[in-house]
Amino acid sequence: MAEEARTTELKAQNYAAMLDGANVITSVIATHNKGSDATNEDFASGMTHDEKKARVNRSMGYLKVMVALDDWGSEDMTAVNSAISAGETFVG
Repeated sequence: MAEEARTTELKAQNYAAMLDGANVITSVIATHNKGSDATNEDFASGMTHDEKKARVNRSMGYLKVMVALDDWGSEDMTAVNSAISAGETFVG
C-alpha cells in the first residue's frame, strides 16, 4: 500500500510539533545547566538527570525521524538540527 503524500496543513502541524520538540530539548538542557539554581518554574526541574536524558532522547528520536522526511518545502530546520546536536551532546 502506497503512502499518501502529506498535506500542506499536516506539514505545518508537523513542523510546529518539531519546533515544540526542539524547545523541549533546549528547555530541559537549560534547566539542567542551572543546577541548584533551577526552580519549580523551570521545565523538568523535578526530573533526575537520567529522566532528563530520557526525555531529551525521546524528543531527539522524533525530530530525527521527522527531519529526514523528504517532502519538506522551505521550512527552516536550523532550530531543529541545533536541538538534535545539543541533545546528542547532553545524552552522551
